[in-house]
Amino acid sequence: MKSKNRYSAIIEHIFKSKYKASLTELEFKRDEMVSVAQKLKIALPKNLGDLVYSFRYRAELPESIQKIAPKGKTWIIRPAGHGKYRFVMIADNPLIPNVNLAETKVPDATPGIVAKYAFNDEQALLAKLRYNRLIDVFTGITCYSLQNHLRTTVPDMGQVETDEIYVGLDKKGVHYVIPIQAKGGTDKLSIVQIEQDFAVCEHKFPNLVCRPIGAQFIDDGVIVLFEFEQTADGVRISSEKHYRLVAPEEIDEKDLQSYRQRQAD
Repeated sequence: MKSKNRYSAIIEHIFKSKYKASLTELEFKRDEMVSVAQKLKIALPKNLGDLVYSFRYRAELPESIQKIAPKGKTWIIRPAGHGKYRFVMIADNPLIPNVNLAETKVPDATPGIVAKYAFNDEQALLAKLRYNRLIDVFTGITCYSLQNHLRTTVPDMGQVETDEIYVGLDKKGVHYVIPIQAKGGTDKLSIVQIEQDFAVCEHKFPNLVCRPIGAQFIDDGVIVLFEFEQTADGVRISSEKHYRLVAPEEIDEKDLQSYRQRQAD
């Protein structure tokens, strides 16, 4: 069986073995994936974690699971501690770019040799954010990269990972922690990752203001940045901007006049 099919078969079997009408949360353990694979005579991937990772960040859960959710709702998988996961039904609010949002041109400060060999993936995206100080531009504060790929353990979640952590300072002296989730290629931003970033901030940086950000490449090299906040209804997008990195001479007076008008508004 192809990976997608075998992953779907395993996760589908686990869900159906636990689901009962009206339930909105179902917990399962990592070991159950092994026993189900053996029962179904399916070869497991070498990296067992990839099975859950694929449904949390790359692919939708099988249609047989999603159709159980009522209109306006969807199922996701959250971490629930060491070796534990939880199916949870939430409001269906995907984190996708607004295609009608205006772009902002930014002089591209990416070193030529980096641009030459960069791929269209999350590492290339993180590099472009750093070299062009786009986190500073987006947030309006002075920011510094603290650590790449922070892996840590959060109570009631287990091990989590953030693509990059920035710390920042504003004109009033307030300190900020800014976890970044970056997505290139076909990967997509996940509510679960943003929830984890809020939890990391609370656990590791309790005295700093937490401002989680999602970054994503879209068509033609445009970089989309989202800022998130926690509300009574869960994680929501509080700000979104689209940036296009260009040669300095590609920014003309008409562009600058347009940006000045935005400032006036």
